[in-house]
Amino acid sequence: MAEANGDGDIGGRDRDREGRARNARPRDGLGRPLPYGADGVERQPEGVVRNPAETVAEAQALLDAGKPFHAHEVFEDAWKSGPDAERELWRGLAQLAVGLTHSARGNTTGGARLLRRGAAAVTEWSAEQHQPRPYDLDLTGVASWAGALADRVERTPTPIDAGTEAPRLRQP
Repeated sequence: MAEANGDGDIGGRDRDREGRARNARPRDGLGRPLPYGADGVERQPEGVVRNPAETVAEAQALLDAGKPFHAHEVFEDAWKSGPDAERELWRGLAQLAVGLTHSARGNTTGGARLLRRGAAAVTEWSAEQHQPRPYDLDLTGVASWAGALADRVERTPTPIDAGTEAPRLRQP
């Protein structure tokens, strides 16, 4: 049986050190694969357990840097490792980050759809939990941002600048 060699190749497939399938191609800031050997953006480690404050801070820094794909990975870790009662909150925020990613890549249909889906998820979670500002998150403002951006990318189907368009997860 083949073993992971540390470089990630097992039987012709990229693998991580634990042997799980994982594409080893470098990626750009929007998560698009680049050719092997190209200089890419360092990937977010997967499976990191952060507390909510660390999650929000890390995701905001990545959003501000124009790396919404990577922010999505941070939110995904929170949704997978956090309490069941918060799964929809973090999943909705991950969808917003992916919507921003698609909008920046020029996929206006997918971007707008995911921005609206994420906005609906965080709005619904907030209403069900009676928590409009968990962890100081401005869910009302984030949902409003997402709806306005979705409308704009549909009207002007050109890629957006992810860093310029990044949401403020917390009010200043």
